[in-house]
Amino acid sequence: MSERRPFIATYIQARRPHGVIYIGMTSNLYERGHQHRTGAFEGFASRYECGMLVWYEQFELVTNAIRREKALKRWNRVWKLELIERTNPEWVDLYPSLCGWAPDPRVKPEDDGEGECGCVSQKLGVRRVTLNPLPSADLPAPARGP
Repeated sequence: MSERRPFIATYIQARRPHGVIYIGMTSNLYERGHQHRTGAFEGFASRYECGMLVWYEQFELVTNAIRREKALKRWNRVWKLELIERTNPEWVDLYPSLCGWAPDPRVKPEDDGEGECGCVSQKLGVRRVTLNPLPSADLPAPARGP
């Protein structure tokens, strides 16, 4: 995994759908995901077996990833579950797709409709796909402390 470029991200790990969740931030999601899966470190995620990567958001700067992690940790549980389910409603483990071992389950084939359109892509059998955008501004604001 060291041959990959670092992947700065804020992420959510889970034990099972709607189960215990862990929110973290890392400068290398490939490496950190592997550590979570193997239980390399003792701590909350290891103790509660949060080995499924169910959500992540990539950042250019570590400071932005830290800011996002802290904000998500202030959110109530319902908001966190809604965040996961907007992009991963089946709670599929995203780690295999992150590493390129499996297709990204968040990518859905685009419905081109019926009939002949004469498109080159359709004649060649090429299907266009769209990635569901990560939620941002349309989520409720995190609760503020006193």
